Amino acid sequence: MSRFTMRFTARAEHIDIMGHVNNAVWLQWVQDIAGAHWHEIATAEENAAAIWLVTRHEIDYRGNIAQGESVIAETWVPDRPAGARFDRMVAFRREADDDGAPGLARPIVSARSTWAMLDRETRRPMRVPATLADRVLTAD
Repeated sequence: MSRFTMRFTARAEHIDIMGHVNNAVWLQWVQDIAGAHWHEIATAEENAAAIWLVTRHEIDYRGNIAQGESVIAETWVPDRPAGARFDRMVAFRREADDDGAPGLARPIVSARSTWAMLDRETRRPMRVPATLADRVLTAD
């Protein structure tokens, strides 16, 4: 399956009254990495023909970061699309465990989002082409 990663760093405007990244910012980052992954794998023709709409987000919060701290986000599509829809996973990890062990830590925030592919012109759902599904699932 195709996996795509990005780094996100918490800036002052991302921090809430609790002193860590606001939940709405995590959701924005989920959408940001999904869009970046789409632009990485889509052809110019696919990008011109389609847009994406979220139909559902499910987010689990197990930790957080403060201003100046970074996470590595990874996204992937675990299963073949069903018509116009597919689920996308996102996991945000610190670069090391809390004990300083090297390697990526367990996810502190994870999300499963359902996305629907729409025809850019008509705004109606369109079936995800098999060639695109194959790239999302197998390209690395």
